[in-house]
Amino acid sequence: MSVVWLNGVLCAQEVARISPADRGFTLGDGVFETLRAVGGQVLHLPRHMARLAAGGEVLGLCVPTQAVVHHAATQLLAACGLDNAVLRLSVARGEGPRGLLPPAHATPTVLLTATTGAFSLSHVRVVTSRLIRRDETSPLSSVKSLNYLPGILARQEAERLGAQDALLLNTHGRVAESTISNLLVATDAGVLTPPVAEGALAGIARQILLERDLVHEAPLSPADLLAARGVWLVNSLSLRVVSALDGRPLREDGAWTTRLEHALRKSA
Repeated sequence: MSVVWLNGVLCAQEVARISPADRGFTLGDGVFETLRAVGGQVLHLPRHMARLAAGGEVLGLCVPTQAVVHHAATQLLAACGLDNAVLRLSVARGEGPRGLLPPAHATPTVLLTATTGAFSLSHVRVVTSRLIRRDETSPLSSVKSLNYLPGILARQEAERLGAQDALLLNTHGRVAESTISNLLVATDAGVLTPPVAEGALAGIARQILLERDLVHEAPLSPADLLAARGVWLVNSLSLRVVSALDGRPLREDGAWTTRLEHALRKSA
């Protein structure tokens, strides 16, 4: 039996219920975080909670405290019998009437789920999305919103072209990120990643690599990727080596792959 944590209560997934009037369901009005647990402990929880709170502030949405999420995760991991796991924390606005304006006193819906999972390394083919652009001027570019339709459309586009992910350009035609990951590019100037001002989400794994001085920020063009010694996609759950972009093979710097993977696994 699958167990979830919903609004402060552990319950079987089969009986968990969210109101049909919840704005998370009707409008995608909410935020989420994907977390990794190792040895029964959630990694980098303060970082995730800070980003969740920042997203909540943008939306004017109350989010749970770190203490609440820590307690919920501890309960859920124990109930599921999981030590190494992937957790998904979703915070929706809660019930509201028809219309776009949120109610003044909505009660948020908070859901935490857990599945078995661990950090992974893989190789992927990637295409540049022609359908979707990241608007680096939008406040939503910094928010992990429940409304993930742009990413879904780009991922479907990639699937049609035989690729596993899509790169998203910003409004100036520079590279921002992929549908679910930050971008790392090995150049003569070192390993670079697009700044958040370019439309990149402030990823947790990305921030760890920046703090360890392994990666530096700089705007990147599609041509920079084609000329690179290595290109990677990174998030809290994985490091993916980009083996081809728009059908063109890319080089892989194996030494950097090993170095990045070690840094991210060690961050556990």
